[in-house]
Amino acid sequence: MATLKDQIAHWNLSPKRVAAPPASAPETTEAQAQPSVVEALTPAPAKKTNASPGGDYYATKMKLHQKLLTRIDLNSIENLTPEQLRNELGGLLVALIEEDDIRFNNQERARLVADLKNEIMGLGPLEPLLADPTISEIMVNGYQKVYVEKKGCIQLTDIRFNDDAHLMKIIDKIVSRVGRRIDESSPMADARLPDGSRVNAIIPPLALDGPVLTIRRFAVVPLQMRDLVQKNTLTPAMAELLSALVKVKCNIIISGGTGSGKTTLLNILSSFIPHNERIVTIEDTAELQLQQDHVIRLETRTPNIEGKGEITMRALVKNCLRMRPDRIVLGEVRSSEVIDMLQAMNTGHDGSLTTIHANSPRHALARLENLVGMGGLNIPGKALRELISSSIHFIVQETRLSDGSRKIVSIEEIVGMEGEIITTQEIFSYKRIGTNPDGSLQGVFKATGVRPKMYEKILTYGIGLSDGMFDPGAND
Repeated sequence: MATLKDQIAHWNLSPKRVAAPPASAPETTEAQAQPSVVEALTPAPAKKTNASPGGDYYATKMKLHQKLLTRIDLNSIENLTPEQLRNELGGLLVALIEEDDIRFNNQERARLVADLKNEIMGLGPLEPLLADPTISEIMVNGYQKVYVEKKGCIQLTDIRFNDDAHLMKIIDKIVSRVGRRIDESSPMADARLPDGSRVNAIIPPLALDGPVLTIRRFAVVPLQMRDLVQKNTLTPAMAELLSALVKVKCNIIISGGTGSGKTTLLNILSSFIPHNERIVTIEDTAELQLQQDHVIRLETRTPNIEGKGEITMRALVKNCLRMRPDRIVLGEVRSSEVIDMLQAMNTGHDGSLTTIHANSPRHALARLENLVGMGGLNIPGKALRELISSSIHFIVQETRLSDGSRKIVSIEEIVGMEGEIITTQEIFSYKRIGTNPDGSLQGVFKATGVRPKMYEKILTYGIGLSDGMFDPGAND
């Protein structure tokens, strides 16, 4: 993680340095020559300049920001804690506002001081949004338009950046923390925040209207299955079945569209893996928050500026098979790594979990076939389907509905082959039945009446399921 000195130096402005004493000056001790923290953060006298109450707030903030950086000695603040530095910066900013005679009212001054603290210590205008736990997505469409998603609904905020260069500074600050880069030669980047939130950035020349930043938020305290039940994402019976399937080492694929909650559900299902098992996670950008102790986290690497050094998901899957994993958890399958994943599932690595982009369980199976084709592996269609049907036990379909709610709309078990077709049976389903006056959807979860083939295996593990949970007449 970047130090305080690195965070401030990132802005590429020269800080004030303490000049060495002239040759004719009397000798000074080392303690006298070294400035104190207070001296380093004390503003020098300057000619006052007036700022009209109706002046440009962002122009004033930029000017004050640059002036602040010239008054900070980076070497003197290395020993400060973040809280101490915030306090020192607050005092210095108030002094600078007085020095420049900036005529803002108390509310405007407080906002100016808070914004500048966020610029130095955090991610600038994004900090208030990141501090709001009700925001699940932050979408920056250029420096003037920032949208957020709250409770499934997208709304425009009054947050803005100074200009495109300001937004680029924030983007570069985010991606550099995880050892990645973004520039004209590599104008796209995936990264993550310290809390695990997923970040995607794309800049000109690919983004025509300026830099675009998208942040997918994750809860600081990971959600648990009971939270999904309370949110009516699934029923207690469905939750009971899914937890049992993970415990008895069923291979499960979570299918769904963008923003449907696949990664959140993957995190929750992984929490049911016993703590005495060795887990290897493989992701493009590390997002999973497993709570077990014996976890090895692997992350792909993008090519360097010369186009070399790339480590793909498939290479990591191959390598992890030599790491003696009890469970393999893939963040998402989206390319040729699906071949090695299926082979691992079919050769003794039961209990593997992953996600895939698909609109239905049947579509997920078709996508798996297509991804194998992308890997250049020439397998007859029937043989490939037999590999898929023998490797995967369950597909859990999750959907983000029009009112912003997320539901597990289907739990299907793969039962084998009939001819050249993979056969499945649905265990639980969700059916939409109407819309409430406030726009929220009405729907019901139903058991189909089919008892899964894995039921006997669940019993052999000593796991008892609730009586009548597969009864279609049961009211969950």
